[in-house]
Parts: sequence; C-alpha cells; structure tokens
Amino acid sequence: MFRIRPAFVSDIPAMRLLFRETVLSVNRRDYTAEEVADWASCGEGETHWRELFARQRCFVAEDARGKMTGFASADGEGYMHMLFVHKDFQRCGVATALYAAVERFAREAGAVRIASEVSETARGFFERQGFRVDAKQRRRAGRLELTNYRMSKALEPFCGSGETDELHIL
Repeated sequence: MFRIRPAFVSDIPAMRLLFRETVLSVNRRDYTAEEVADWASCGEGETHWRELFARQRCFVAEDARGKMTGFASADGEGYMHMLFVHKDFQRCGVATALYAAVERFAREAGAVRIASEVSETARGFFERQGFRVDAKQRRRAGRLELTNYRMSKALEPFCGSGETDELHIL
C-alpha cells in the first residue's frame, strides 16, 4: 500500500532525482539512449519545478517507510503534466494510486475530461485507465523531438462520496 500526499516545494530535490532515474532507466525500453538523456536533462533546473508547483497540484506517493515511490501533477482543468514512478517500484500499484488521486482532484475541481501527453512507455497504462489516443505527435524535450501521444479521458461527474477506497489520501 502507498500513501498519497500533497507534494511540497521541499520535495523538489527528490522529485528531480526520481524523474531523472526513471527516464534514464524505465523509458530506455522505448527510446534511444540519446533521447532519454535529452529528456532527463529537462528536469535539471529548479525553475521548471517551481513553475510546475505554481500551475499544478502535485502529489507524492510514499511507501510505508516514507520513501518517495512516485509523483504526479494536474491542474483544475484536468491537464496532467506528470506521472512518474520510481524505477524500483514499477508495476507495484504506485501509478494506479497516483492516477486515482489526480483524477479525484480533477473531478472535484469540476474538470469534465482529463488529458495528458504520454510517452510510448506509459501509453499502455493510460489505456488501461480508460484513456484514448487523440494524436501521435513529435514533441521537443530538450534539443530533440520525441514521439509521444496526446491522450484523454472523459470524466464522470464527481459525486462527493468522500470515500477513497484502498488509497490513503491526505
């Protein structure tokens, strides 16, 4: 089980490291070494992360020991900018728990759809969550253009039951 909590600016160093390690190892399955190195370099500057916190609600997943296992972000209109899971916690339910928190936030904010730009590596996960591909595209990471997918999912109206199922969202 993973605890989902709001991310804080003090989490940025751990988020930057998790992002870099994940991109360089996990995304190597679907992208070249040059592409992942270019993509990973996008997370090096702290300004980018502070801007992310200003525009989006960020969530962190932690294991029972308090180790960061992933993070995600979305805005109130339903645009999810990031969802990354630590390279050592792939296929353990972290992405599902983070996505549930993001979707709940978007619904509570009144979003009618959730959208993201998704890597080749993450496409299958998003399809299992009910997303559909709106377009295959080439997007600039740092200096290179990488293939990814614009994906979206219509959201059911929020009922406000207050239940979080198996998740512990603070």
